[in-house]
Amino acid sequence: MSHYVLRCRGCGKVLEGSFCAFCEHCRGSLVITEYNEPFREDSLKEGLWRFNWLPVHRMNFKAESTVVYPSEGLARFLGLRNLYIAFSGYWPEKGAYLKTCTFKEMEVATVLQNSIENSIEGLVVASAGNTARSFAYFSVNTGYPVIIVVPIACLKEMWYVHENGNPQTLVIVDGDYSDAIDLAKRVSDVAGIPSEGGVKNPAKRDGLGSVLLEAVSRIGRLPDHYFQAVGSGAGAIGVFEMAERFLKDGRFGTRLPRFHLIQNLPFAPMFRAWKRYSRQIHPEDLDPSFIESITTRVLSSRYPAYSIIGGVYDLLEKSGGEMYGVTNEEIYLAMRLFVESEGIDIVPASGAAVAGLLQAVKEKKVNSEDLILLHITGGGEERYKRKFRTYPVQPIFISKKAEAREIEEALWRPARKG
Repeated sequence: MSHYVLRCRGCGKVLEGSFCAFCEHCRGSLVITEYNEPFREDSLKEGLWRFNWLPVHRMNFKAESTVVYPSEGLARFLGLRNLYIAFSGYWPEKGAYLKTCTFKEMEVATVLQNSIENSIEGLVVASAGNTARSFAYFSVNTGYPVIIVVPIACLKEMWYVHENGNPQTLVIVDGDYSDAIDLAKRVSDVAGIPSEGGVKNPAKRDGLGSVLLEAVSRIGRLPDHYFQAVGSGAGAIGVFEMAERFLKDGRFGTRLPRFHLIQNLPFAPMFRAWKRYSRQIHPEDLDPSFIESITTRVLSSRYPAYSIIGGVYDLLEKSGGEMYGVTNEEIYLAMRLFVESEGIDIVPASGAAVAGLLQAVKEKKVNSEDLILLHITGGGEERYKRKFRTYPVQPIFISKKAEAREIEEALWRPARKG
């Protein structure tokens, strides 16, 4: 008997099946996982699989989790007495061993295990880089087939852990991340295997939300504030859903954390909508030309989960949350500050989160005694690359306008050596 069911946030219906479920009545709502047991850890298991609030029943492969620790250097610089850092990356000295150096590794592990248990024979995945790297890693390690679609603008920042046997990676030469999402749906039809589903896949959100499982396990309670940079918003939604479960559990706090979410100006559609206190994003704020000006391409989704029931607007409203827009310059300064104060390199998206925290402290939106959880969603790449060799993607180039026949030909085409 399963320890969870899937329920539609819109109509409340319990859905059949447990993979990437959609409610036929409420297409504008997210489906959420409901666990029928209180939160616990299994001391006989390791890494991510210690936690019972994940939509899986077995362990077909090993999966690491994030590391949560009390900050000293950054906390001292900011005058914060209870700042905790959730580090999702590679930092062996802290016990962090995510080989792809990103929190997407927990997402992918959960999605892949859930897919295996539901007899899904392969997946098509759209990515701006981090998800692709993690899917490639687990695909090679487990033999699970995956087709990855990424925009060419992200190719120069991509790398894989393995040299040989990586999954097919279609690289769109004339589009961005949102075009990759569109093409992935058509690749799914041609290849005859399902799309990973994006933010609507509850296994994805629960995997991303596992950072809060680790934090509560480490700290013993819910934080007062949670900081993270966002693109689609899937990670923040996953953490919010976990926070709701903890409130229902009743042992770890009586209030939701206040969510502080950060985007990179000038491409900051959710930030601009929230500043208008609007549930709707203006089309002009999704202008793809803005993406060319930002340093955080992984945050460049033109399909953010903002307006949907259970999405970013709802979590901000329910938690009394806030959004911040930060510039490239602020991000680079924050990255340098983190290296100097904490001793590890971080990626620009993580720098955006640090920059958002700096704003919040300056604007007195947090107090020095508040328990704050700062999620560093990617870091330690430089540390990892000094120790291990990494490999470029072997791309199969394709147009976002490709017809079904061209997609089929691309899937048979040999990849170009990087």
